Order: sequence, then structure tokens, then C-alpha cells
Amino acid sequence: MMMTRFASLAVFAVFILSACSSPDQSSNGAATPTAAQEKITLKLAHGWPKGYPIFGESVDDFKALVESLSDGKLEIKVDSTNKHKSAFGIFDFVKSGQYDIGQTASYYYGGKDPDTLFFSSMPFSMTTQEQTAWFYEGGGLELANQVYAKHNIEVMLGGNTGMQMGGWFRKEINSIDDLKGLKMRIPGFGGKVIAGVGAVPTNIPAGELYQALERGTIDALEWVAPGLDLRMGFHKVAPYYYTGWHEPGTELMYFFNTDTMEKLPNWAKSVLRNAARLTAYNMTTTTFDANTENWAAISSQFPDVQIKQFPAEVIAALKESNQKLIDQEIARSPIAKEILESRAAYLEKARSWTKIGEQSYLESIAQ
Repeated sequence: MMMTRFASLAVFAVFILSACSSPDQSSNGAATPTAAQEKITLKLAHGWPKGYPIFGESVDDFKALVESLSDGKLEIKVDSTNKHKSAFGIFDFVKSGQYDIGQTASYYYGGKDPDTLFFSSMPFSMTTQEQTAWFYEGGGLELANQVYAKHNIEVMLGGNTGMQMGGWFRKEINSIDDLKGLKMRIPGFGGKVIAGVGAVPTNIPAGELYQALERGTIDALEWVAPGLDLRMGFHKVAPYYYTGWHEPGTELMYFFNTDTMEKLPNWAKSVLRNAARLTAYNMTTTTFDANTENWAAISSQFPDVQIKQFPAEVIAALKESNQKLIDQEIARSPIAKEILESRAAYLEKARSWTKIGEQSYLESIAQ
């Protein structure tokens, strides 16, 4: 499957890259003989175990696409958490130059810079299509690069998970009181929101999630959606699977060390940036497909899984907690205010179309 995806990306990428720059340009745009170019080797670290489905596979696709489009002049050496041993260390790896490239989720690094929380997904906010349009057409990617520039990092989108589920729970949630004291793996802004209603959020690497849930170290967790969740086995120890609210369209990102990028010739920068964009699109569609397949499997093979929606009382409390935090963030710094107001303005515009487009369609055919 990976080679089929890779081949289709490569064909499309040829047209984009031919318009961006010639592979025989140096960093100052001057033509140089192809024969004189030496192979450039770059190191990439991602935040998943080796061969991890979809997320890790997407990095392998990126590597293959970069090497093919550059005719072998760019080589990517990929290290997973099996090698570098730090699922949440990608930010520091790339910032320091230990690695030239990273692939991870921005919201893991709110402790490094609180403004990074706004570029993965936000509770009760934009869907995948809406947020992708904000990044590419509404100034979102420029704002992300403004935040990351001070950390010696340039970012590109890395692929979206789509709507994420609200999580696996060992016990049913019937009221807001059931969340008080509940220990849950949930990162990013969603973690701050549930803390505001009395839950205890934590973050745990992918490879340790099942064990933490099984042993009762945590009472609940959210990971992604059926496409990745089912193969993790969470349904074996937590039968209540809740629909989402906290991450309606979660974006991974490629981090590029700024110093490395500045030293590269223009053709190499073009290959890396466009390969990231194309691989991101591919990961988004692959995730959607995996979700459809595994959702069907849950219905047919695991009838004991109970699909739940949070009670209206719980959603209302989470919305209130979310808005309080948004107001605090807007007051915290000018850049946070700019980012959040940009998101809100684009959401208002985009949601009007989503409602008259997809939502009206779905409602009309359901009658």
C-alpha cells in the first residue's frame, strides 16, 4: 500500500516541483551542473515507535518521496523512538540541530512555548477541512512559523487525523461529577479544559498507553479514532468509547531546523517543503480510510464496545471551561490573541459554508 501511495504522490509532485525551482539551482538561485552536486544527508526523528501505523508509515513515505524527487541527491535517515528514546523530545532535537527534521504534534510542546498549543487542534473548533484551509489560505501556517521561528524551527503540515474520538473510559460518564478526580491521558488544550472541570490530565507515549490503562494508572484515555485505536487494544479494558469534542481535526507537523534549511540549495528546500505537503495530504486520506474500516470492525466484531456521547451537562461544563481558558490566553500575550482571533474569525466564515454544504446535505438525505 505504501508504494501505491508513494507513486501517486510522486507523479503529482513532479508538476508542483517543476514550477517551484529547478533541481540544478544553488542556494543563491544560480545554475550549477548536476554532476557537481553532492548527496545531502539529513536526519529525521519522529515521535512514534518504528513502523507505527499511519503516523510512522507517513514518515517513511516522506523519506521515499524526498529521495525519489531529488533523484537520490537528498537522503533522509529516519530515527523512531526505538532509537532516540524520547517520544516528546522532537522539539528540542530539531531546535538544537541534533536532528535536521522532526515529525510530531505541536501541542506536545505547550510546556516549551504555550503558543504551540494552538496549531494541532482546539476543542469545539475547526474540522479538518476548515483548519487545513485556515493554515494554507487563512494565515495559520504563517502564524505557526512566527511562533516557531524564535525556536530555530520552520514548520509544515504533516497530516491530519480528522475528527478524534472522545476517549476510552473504564466507567460510564453520567454527570460532571464523574469527571472529578478522573485520571486521563489527554494532551494539549483539551487536557487543560478537562482539568478545569476537576479531571487530572496526563500525557503518556503511545507505546505505554495500553499498559497504563490496563493497570489502572489512568482511568481513561483518548488516542485518535478507530483507525489507530482498535489495533491498540483499548477496548479490552475500557468498554465505553465516547464521541469527540476536544480535537475535531488534529494536525501533525514537520519541524525543519532553520539553520539547516538556510544552508540548503533552493531545489532541496522545495523538495522538502512540497514532499511534506503531499505526504500530509496522503496521511489525512489514509487515516480516514482506516477509520472507516475499523469502525465497521467495531460494529461487527466487538459488540461489547459501547459507543457513548457525553451528557449535555458535561459538554456544557467543558465548553465553559474552554471559553475561560481562551479568554485567559487572549489576555496572556499579543501573539496568542492574534492566533486565537484568527482561528475564531476563520471558523465563523468556514462554518457558515460547512453548514450549508456538508451539514445540509447530510441532514437532507437523512430525512
